[in-house]
Amino acid sequence: MKQKKRLAKNTSTPAEVLAVLAKDEDADVRCFVAKNTSTSTEALAVLAKDKHEGVRWYVAHNTSTPAEALAVLAKDKNKYVRWCVATNANTSAEVLAALAKDKDVDTRRFVAENTNTPAEVLAVLAKSKNDYIREAAKKNKCSQR
Repeated sequence: MKQKKRLAKNTSTPAEVLAVLAKDEDADVRCFVAKNTSTSTEALAVLAKDKHEGVRWYVAHNTSTPAEALAVLAKDKNKYVRWCVATNANTSAEVLAALAKDKDVDTRRFVAENTNTPAEVLAVLAKSKNDYIREAAKKNKCSQR
């Protein structure tokens, strides 16, 4: 088991090996694969639908995760997964716009802080009743000029 985890963590592990490890029965192994920036986009897309929320969290946090997988994760029931999607630089403007309407206040704040959030979405968030969201949107809006 230690060998699998070592392989799953190693960014030099071949993509084919990581793809096999992405299907491992041990959630810890899958978490390490999900966290690995060398994991293929195909394997990350599969892991984005994993039953274990920790795996999905690592996929959402991974800077190599493609926009399509992040779109799936943006609908996750776990707010911590959605937080990671809201902060990921690969999250599309369309997904950020949808997350700007999330019921969770922190998800909306993270959208307001994301430099990829469209100006029109920031304009709406800048009118939020929540001080943190409003200030984050205004600060982000100024940095986009």
